[in-house]
Amino acid sequence: MGKGERTKTKSQSAREKIREQQAAARARDKRKRLVTYVAAGVVAVAAVGAGWWYNVSTYKSEEASGAAAPVTVQPDGTAVMAKSGVTKPVVDIYEDFQCPACAELERVNGQTFKNLAAEGKAKVVFHPITIFSQEPTKANSVRAANAARCVADGKQWLAFHDLLFENQPPENEQGFLPGQLKQWAKQAGVTDGAFDACVTSEKHASAHLAYSKKVGDEQKLTHTPTVKLNGTEIDNQVLFSPSQLRDAITEAAK
Repeated sequence: MGKGERTKTKSQSAREKIREQQAAARARDKRKRLVTYVAAGVVAVAAVGAGWWYNVSTYKSEEASGAAAPVTVQPDGTAVMAKSGVTKPVVDIYEDFQCPACAELERVNGQTFKNLAAEGKAKVVFHPITIFSQEPTKANSVRAANAARCVADGKQWLAFHDLLFENQPPENEQGFLPGQLKQWAKQAGVTDGAFDACVTSEKHASAHLAYSKKVGDEQKLTHTPTVKLNGTEIDNQVLFSPSQLRDAITEAAK
């Protein structure tokens, strides 16, 4: 075997080893991270033994029902969406911008949360956190959450929040890069001149990670998304069903 062939073989071997290491890291991350993957995209579920189907409307996402409730960004990175004077029931949404199940919840029921807040039937609190330990998912999550903390205006924050989930990168790829975050911020209407520098420097990254650990420990979070209604976790079957979620929250509002 010639020198060139030996070099090529070594390069191929190195690339294969790297791919194997990356695959092993992803497998470890799946075991270690606390993420719930929910099959929530179905519009009907067959109960084979009983021979019946859930009503399709149970899984149909809501449409905007009117003007959105005001959103107030808090110093700790959370954001409160509620009409003036509405203090209960409280819906706490613990989510990670890199979490696929969180993106699915936003797709299925993001508008339900918005509608209930607009109707004065709930105080919705968004808690962006990072649950990933492996790369590149952890860095992706931190960059996205840091950028969200760089947005002070509530309306812009919510629009940016939605765009982050719409543009969520695959778990095994680097994403939420500064240039992308700045572009999506413009789409969300962010005009603050300090935003770009805040994103580039990751100004709030340390505070975000500290909050993630604090709230994770306090709330005993075991997965994202975790949504709590007046402190009690909502079951996934209800959480990913627009009609059941609405019923649960409106019942708590009585």
